[in-house]
Amino acid sequence: MTTPAATPSTNAAPPLRHDTTAGNYFVANYPPFAFWKPEFVPQFEAALASEPSTLDPRPSTTLGLYTHIPFCRKRCHFCYFKVYTDKDSSEVRGYLDALLKELAVYASKPAVAGRKPKFVYFGGGTPSYLSPDQLKFLTDGMKRLLPWDEVEEVTFEAEPGTLTDHKLQAIRDMGVTRLSLGIEHFDDHILEINGRAHRSKEVARAYAFARDIGFPQINIDLIAGMVEETEEKWRETVAKAVALQPDSVTIYQMEVPYNTGIYQQMKAGGKLVAPVADWETKRAWVDFAYQEFEKVGYTVTSGTTVVRDPAKVKFTYRQGLFTGADILSIGVASFGHLSGVHYQNHHEFQPYVDAVNAGKLPVYRAYTPPADERYIREFILQLKLGAVSATQFKAKFGTDPREQFAKPLATLKEWGFLTNGGDQIGVTREGLLQIDRLLHEFFKPEHNTGRYA
Repeated sequence: MTTPAATPSTNAAPPLRHDTTAGNYFVANYPPFAFWKPEFVPQFEAALASEPSTLDPRPSTTLGLYTHIPFCRKRCHFCYFKVYTDKDSSEVRGYLDALLKELAVYASKPAVAGRKPKFVYFGGGTPSYLSPDQLKFLTDGMKRLLPWDEVEEVTFEAEPGTLTDHKLQAIRDMGVTRLSLGIEHFDDHILEINGRAHRSKEVARAYAFARDIGFPQINIDLIAGMVEETEEKWRETVAKAVALQPDSVTIYQMEVPYNTGIYQQMKAGGKLVAPVADWETKRAWVDFAYQEFEKVGYTVTSGTTVVRDPAKVKFTYRQGLFTGADILSIGVASFGHLSGVHYQNHHEFQPYVDAVNAGKLPVYRAYTPPADERYIREFILQLKLGAVSATQFKAKFGTDPREQFAKPLATLKEWGFLTNGGDQIGVTREGLLQIDRLLHEFFKPEHNTGRYA
């Protein structure tokens, strides 16, 4: 899907957020995580105890597996994930043991037993923080519990400075098909001031090793609008990214959630505005990057991604997440979705490990979305890809989204963010660059209040 270049809207849209202030901007799930509660955990436990077909009208629902590796060499100032930089080797090994114990419990439950994952995702933190021996121990154990012989994609996040040719070969040997390199930027000063552990020389070395080894897909991550970013430095970073010819590129716009180091600095200084680029600038920089990649044949496939060959490059994990797949998530603070129920594990390291070692599932909170919220969830997440097929949605849910969402769609059309569609409900490039703020038009009123997480 190629989206048209951004053009100014002639209709009156609501005032844009200008300054970057604290809080979550990007929509990753629905309803917001703040509505998932500890008192709903028994609903999740009941779902696990039942066969999938008794709870889900689609018994062939795809199963995916997410594994959270929370260790890092250094915590980035903009990081809002649960990560640890202070764990020794015995604690790391204890955590890997806990992951396998947790997975073993799930593998014995009726909702999971006998099923095989179609995709596997290692996120963090820094999965590449682990040694080759640790990676082999973990993945061999995972494959014994839930065989990977039907897996179509294995994604592995990596920090360039942790990669050697030996480790990259181990990562490839364990079955990884999509290596995602957290490059973020190519300027060493920008990397340093934002708390990144790696530098540009490590990027070049790691990327060359990865290409030589022959990963089927290499993705690189970039972030637009980091601390002390400039127009010139961003253009240089985009040029270097284009020169690498990666299979895909994920470009994020810098946000500053409350649990980041940047926000703590803001709070200490009594500041409301983050020391990063404003939203208009970030959108313009992402649009510039998209246009530069399009010049050499890439295709924009979502609000955050460009791919070199859409026929070959797939994001199976993202597709599963956006279309209601069961995602079995293990590890501290990880969140998943099984048999119609959202869930998230304990947020802290020791409570997670202690619960698993006590033979318990380490689930901290859960939520069972009713039918209308499942509909909203899949629609808004798929709209992040740029377009939704009304026919396919009606076939799956029984209701045409053009009728279900007549009012918010009319609003987006009035603002100039919808393309002329027919079956395809699509957004313009201008809309795609700010899609996350537009998605709130589809939220239930009660879900548009308070913090997202």
